[in-house]
Amino acid sequence: MSCRSGAQIAARLLQRGRSNLVICTPRQERLRWHNRSLEQLTPHVRRSITTQTPKHAQQATAFREETYEAPISSNPAMAFPCLDAQEMKTEALQKRSIESGPEPSYTTGAHLIFHSNEPFLTDWGGILRGFDIAYETWGSLNADKSNAILLHTGLSASSHAHSTESNPKPGWWEKFIGPGLPVDTDKYFVICTNVIGGCYGSTGPSSADPLDGRRYATRFPILTMDDMVHAQAQLLDGLGIQKLYASVGSSMGGMQSLAFGVHFPERVGKIASISGCARSHPYSIAMRHTQRQALMMDPKWNRGFYYDSIPPHSGMKLARQIATVTYRSGPEWENRFGRRRADPSKQPALCPDFLIETYLDHAGEKFSLEYDPNSLLYISKAMDMFDLGRAHQQNMQKRRKLNQERLQQQQSQPVEESATCGLTLPDQKYEEKEAVMPMDQDVSTNAVSGPPQDLVEGMMNLKTHPVLVMGVASDILFPAWQQREIADTVRATGNKNVTHVELGEDVSLFGHDTFLLDLKHIGGNLGKFLG
Repeated sequence: MSCRSGAQIAARLLQRGRSNLVICTPRQERLRWHNRSLEQLTPHVRRSITTQTPKHAQQATAFREETYEAPISSNPAMAFPCLDAQEMKTEALQKRSIESGPEPSYTTGAHLIFHSNEPFLTDWGGILRGFDIAYETWGSLNADKSNAILLHTGLSASSHAHSTESNPKPGWWEKFIGPGLPVDTDKYFVICTNVIGGCYGSTGPSSADPLDGRRYATRFPILTMDDMVHAQAQLLDGLGIQKLYASVGSSMGGMQSLAFGVHFPERVGKIASISGCARSHPYSIAMRHTQRQALMMDPKWNRGFYYDSIPPHSGMKLARQIATVTYRSGPEWENRFGRRRADPSKQPALCPDFLIETYLDHAGEKFSLEYDPNSLLYISKAMDMFDLGRAHQQNMQKRRKLNQERLQQQQSQPVEESATCGLTLPDQKYEEKEAVMPMDQDVSTNAVSGPPQDLVEGMMNLKTHPVLVMGVASDILFPAWQQREIADTVRATGNKNVTHVELGEDVSLFGHDTFLLDLKHIGGNLGKFLG
C-alpha cells in the first residue's frame, strides 16, 4: 500500500470517511517529492542531477518501487529549453582545448597593425607600456596626404568597415564606402580603426601585459573617449598624415568624431557626427549600466579573469539583448513583429515565445562569443564618462598633468591608485524628490532652450569647421534632441557652417540602427557634405 501526505489524507477523509491509508514519514515525503521532480525535468537536466546526487537518486528510486504508484500533481513542471541550451553551451565550452582556452580569438580577418613602443598614459592615470591599433584602409592617399578621412566606429565594431582584397568579408558599412558611394574611395583615403580597449586587434583587456605576459583582464586601465582619439592621433603620426580631410563617425563614433575635432582642431577639416552626442545623458548611461551589471553578475565573469576558463556567455547574451532593445524603435517592431508568437499552436512558455522574444534571443546568442566581455565593460564605461563641456575638460587636463608628473617621479611605474576603486554605495538610500523644472526648459524635448554655456565654451574649437550633425527621430538611445543640442551648441560658438539633418519617423523607423541601414538619407547627406 502506498503512503500519502498529510494534505492528501485530509482530503480523502473528508470525501470518504476514515481510511487505512499509510501516512508518509517526513523523510519519505521528501524522497517522494524529489523523485517526482526528477521525472518532470528534461532528460538533459535530469542526467545532470542524478549524476551529481547518485545516493539520493538511488534512494528515491528504491522508495518509488516500494511505495509509489504514479506522480500526483495539479500540473506538470514546465520545460525550459532555453535554459537547457545555455547549460549545453557551457558544457561545450568546458570541453574545449585546455591549451587554447575557450575564449575566442575575436578576429575579423586580415588587418593592419600600428604599434607604438612609447608608454601611453591614460586620462585616469593608468599606463600601457606600448600599444597596438588595428586599422584598415580603402582608396589611395594623395601626394600631399590631404584626402584622408578617419572613420570612427560604434561600441562593438571592428576596423572592417568595408571588404578588402585580403579580407573579402562584407564590412559593417559596406554599402557606404567605395567608388562613387557616399564615402567615395575614388576621392578619399579612408582609415578605420578598432579603438583602444577593443578586442579586434587593438590593445585591450584581452591583450597581454608586456611586463608579465598575462592578459590584462581587469588590470587594464579605465579609458576615456579622449584616450581613444589620442591613440588615433598617434596612428596618423605614424602614417605621416598631419591633417585629415574629415573626421566621420556614428553612435560612439559620432562622439569620437567631435572629440577629435575639439582636441585636435588643427588636424581636421570637416567633422561629421551621426546619431551621437556631445555628452552622455542619464538614459543611455542607465542602459549601459544595466548591461554591465547583467554581465558582471554572471559567475563565469570571475572579476574579469575568465580567459583560461569558461567566458561569461550567459551574461553577455543578456547584456546584448538589453542593448538590442535600445538599437531599434517601437514602431518598427510593431510593424515587424506585432504580437505574433513563434508557434501559436503551442502553449505559452516562459522561454522565448513571441517573435520579438525569439529575435532578441537570437541577437544575444549570436553576440555572446563574438566580442570580449571586458571590452564591452571598459568601452561602454568610457561612453558614460564622455563630456565635452569646458569644466570636465579642464578637470581632465589637470588630472593628466598631475598623472604625468607622478609618472615621471616614479620612473615610468604605473600610478597605483589608478588600478583601484574606492567607490562604495551611499549609506543613505536615494529618495525621490519633487522635480523643479527650469523656466526655460522645453518639456517636449527635456532640454533647456539654448545650449548650456559650459558646453558652448567646451566646443569652441569647432567654430571654424564645417560640421554635419545627423539624428533620427525614432532613436531612443541617442534621441534626436541630443543631435539638436550639438548643432545648437556649435552654432552658438559662432560657427555659420553647421548642417543639421533630422530624419523623421516618416523617413526611418529603424531607430539608432538607421546609420547602418539607410544608404539613401544617411549616406546621401554625408556624401553631399563631404563633396
